[in-house]
Amino acid sequence: MNTLKFLALTVGAAAFLSTGKISETSSSSNASERRIIQSNISDEPKITVSKDNKIQVALLLDTSNSMDGLIDQAKSRLWNIVNTLTTLKYNGQAPQIEIALYEYGNDGLRDENFIRQVTPLTQDLDLVSEKLFALRTNGGNEFCGAVIRDASLNLNWDNNIKSMKLIYIAGNEPFDQGKISYRETIADAKRKNIYTNTIFCGGREEGIQTFWQNGAVLGDGKYFNIDSNQKVMYIETPFDKRIYECNSLLNATYVSYGSRGSEMKSKQYLQDSNAESVSASNAVERAVSKSKKNAYKNDHWDLVDKVEKDKSYISSIREEELPSELKGKSKYEIQKIVSQKSAERDKIQKEIEVLARKRQEFIDTETKKQGSSDADDLGKAIEKSIAEIAKKKGYSF
Repeated sequence: MNTLKFLALTVGAAAFLSTGKISETSSSSNASERRIIQSNISDEPKITVSKDNKIQVALLLDTSNSMDGLIDQAKSRLWNIVNTLTTLKYNGQAPQIEIALYEYGNDGLRDENFIRQVTPLTQDLDLVSEKLFALRTNGGNEFCGAVIRDASLNLNWDNNIKSMKLIYIAGNEPFDQGKISYRETIADAKRKNIYTNTIFCGGREEGIQTFWQNGAVLGDGKYFNIDSNQKVMYIETPFDKRIYECNSLLNATYVSYGSRGSEMKSKQYLQDSNAESVSASNAVERAVSKSKKNAYKNDHWDLVDKVEKDKSYISSIREEELPSELKGKSKYEIQKIVSQKSAERDKIQKEIEVLARKRQEFIDTETKKQGSSDADDLGKAIEKSIAEIAKKKGYSF
């Protein structure tokens, strides 16, 4: 798999070294494509983010000894899943996206049912990525009923009837293990309008016989079986290199603030690196996710996102909360800089949006040629079920 290595430069500038086919794309073709894209950017409709409804997804992953392949697939497909969610609209608006992560079936967990909430439902997708890459497998007592119960009870699910709430549980042991009945917990989740989807890592018939299909039927969700050891296949496109470049430009628009702002900004770069460590294409998927205002939000450390959320925040910000480059500046000067960064970000995000749409069209075409549209991995299973449940809930792509 080809890789691209980021070079960190001064704020506001970045460059890339690349190897393989992506860097060999004709420069004249790239320049022509970029002129077409940039000339059309102003004509692209601005996406309105809904303030009312959300799409919330809880990923419940088996981290017992045999599940290293599943964790690898989750790392490979996190950003693809996010990008599928961000294409959904409800009454023309883009719902807010929140992701939660659980692990279960790991003997190293102190909980009596061997479950752990790794992250709450959150738009801090860097946190989700960080924790996902930190997961390790160990032991094996997989209690599906227990982890579904914890997720349905303890996550902050939205009460809006228009919101779409989804649980995805993946594993390879019988679904009915443990003292807590999966039938009761799934029924309780269903009463909260939470759809439970099951993904069995093994043969389809074995998953049916061990009640994974039954869990999905009871939860009004979808049942899938996957080969968790299958390597995720990627299709490189002529648009990948420019999206990489846009990702660095996008990073330069973030202005850290607060006691942990600098640390969080460093984590943003680290998760870029984690995505790239899986594959160049996965890093492109992350860059696309970072362009989505309804999913990738960092108002807890980024001043641009914070001011978008709270217009008056700069008037009350303290000197010690500012990064070094803003210290000593007046509130007016800070506001001007933040406004400039916001405008730059909007422009970059819009270009990525155009590129991402062309990229997906290219991938869809190539996938059909290769006859691999139904490749059975974690991301494809989730993507397919999202489309079906979304239609049932009145969402459209």
